[in-house]
This record gives sequence, C-alpha cells and structure tokens, in this order.
Amino acid sequence: MNARRGSVHEVTITDTQATLAADPTAHLIDVREDREFAAGHAAGASHLARGVLERDIEQRVPDPATPLYLYCGGGYRSILAADTLQQMGYTNVHSVIGGWRGWQDAGAPVERPMPSSAADGTP
Repeated sequence: MNARRGSVHEVTITDTQATLAADPTAHLIDVREDREFAAGHAAGASHLARGVLERDIEQRVPDPATPLYLYCGGGYRSILAADTLQQMGYTNVHSVIGGWRGWQDAGAPVERPMPSSAADGTP
C-alpha cells in the first residue's frame, strides 16, 4: 500500500471542496461498494465502485485530463483506485484523505436516503 500511496496525489477534504466549487469539470467519485454509497455519500458525488472502475471509467469520463477526486471509506481503496486510473492514462487523479469518514467528520455536505416512513408520507 505504501508503494502505491507514494505514486498517488492525496488531497484534503477542504482542498477537494474548493476545487469542486471552482472547477465544474472536476468529478467527485465514490469508489465504495453499492450498499455503502446507498447508505450515504458526499453531496454531488457520483458512484463508480472500485470493482467496476476499470470497466466503466472511460465511458463515464472519456477525457483522461479531467480532474478526478476519489474517496472510499477511509482512504485506502481510493489510493488503489487512483493508482489504477493513473496506469490507465488518467493524469489528474487525486485521493481524498480520510475518505467518507473524514468527509463526515469535517462536516462536509452529505446525501443520505430518506427514511421509508418519510418517503411515503406516513408519520
């Protein structure tokens, strides 16, 4: 893991938020599993689980110079995912330090599913 960490650019949550606000071409991508993303994720994040990343990234983000900010639960899967994307030729890839846990701890905006009783209008 440390060998890969050295080849990946890691960024803070604050820096990630600033870049996303300033650059409409930047993508925030959650690389966690489907059930993790469905339980809650960073506001505005798209989902591309690490298990399908290599298969689907070129269709979702065809320009390899697009700024990509990846996060996972705590920061390890996103490092692996960022390393993989760099090997695929993506040149502006970043791993968000702290991942989902850090995002929540920082008080950054999140999206969570609506409880089923609120979704159907029952009290």
